[in-house]
Amino acid sequence: MRYPRYPTAEQNLTCFILSQNLTAMLLDISIVRLDERTGNIYILAGEETGIVITHNGKWRYDE
Repeated sequence: MRYPRYPTAEQNLTCFILSQNLTAMLLDISIVRLDERTGNIYILAGEETGIVITHNGKWRYDE
């Protein structure tokens, strides 16, 4: 049986802060997904804003 991977504490904090900021800009958050292959969190907000959060809590726009 394969166990699900969980986000790190740094990812949790960054995800919360980014989600708060995105909704303050009136962007809908469509997807928040933990990629089990890489361990990165992916956020899709608005129509085309993609954000990746790595293990250490650093984030970047997905190109």
